[in-house]
Amino acid sequence: MRWPDRIWVIGCGNMGGAILQAWLDHGAPVANISIIDPNPSRLPEGLSASSSFPTGGVPDLVLLATKPQILGDVAPLLRPHIGSHSKLVSILAGVGTETLEHLFPQADTVMRLVPNMAVTIGKSPMILYSRQITDKSRLQMDDLFAPLGFAEWVADEDLLHIATALSRSGPAFLFRFIDGLAAGGRQMGLPEDQAARLALAMVEGAALLAARSAEDPGTLANQVASPGGTKRKGLDVLDADGRVDGLLLDVLEAAATRSREMAEEAKV
Repeated sequence: MRWPDRIWVIGCGNMGGAILQAWLDHGAPVANISIIDPNPSRLPEGLSASSSFPTGGVPDLVLLATKPQILGDVAPLLRPHIGSHSKLVSILAGVGTETLEHLFPQADTVMRLVPNMAVTIGKSPMILYSRQITDKSRLQMDDLFAPLGFAEWVADEDLLHIATALSRSGPAFLFRFIDGLAAGGRQMGLPEDQAARLALAMVEGAALLAARSAEDPGTLANQVASPGGTKRKGLDVLDADGRVDGLLLDVLEAAATRSREMAEEAKV
């Protein structure tokens, strides 16, 4: 792919650094990249960060990856450097397009991106939204984020709150589920380290099977659960009174509600 000539990464913490590392691993030229962060916590090897913005030209692409709480401090400093051809991609949780367009009115395109930490292994859904993007720019963004997983566009910005709950926050929920399975095995008598290994390996293998199957996960669950067998007995517990679906809906609604609250807090 053709990389933008001037890429600015504003904020190099866990997610900003992970995205940047994935780009570098897939051939992004170091000379094209400027990192602006006075205290980077995930700086790729061989790169340096600055506390001030580069001079001598405007960026083609800006990845805005600071903490949402400091956007009010960063925006006035960044705004004079944004040009009419600059594309701004924000990964700031909860900060809406209206706020970003108000802060950076001269930007060519403002986009919001919802990734998760699986960008480090190229397996993150890269959920994108923009209300002012051309088909050409959309294809460019698809290429840009392909090394990190796959681009998934939503048509309504409010859906990003749900996507944040499901995709961005989802790994934490899955980690807790794996931990819970291991804890159950341990309480039933398996050695602690063995229970942990079995739970993790099982989830990894099952996820790969689901990803490669033409069937949806619900159908797969029923296909592998013979009547009266061990899987069916366990599924009966999960399915009783819609127990697992209701629990997970509550989990997602709690996360989505917090995303909407953060959007309100970030409005200017």
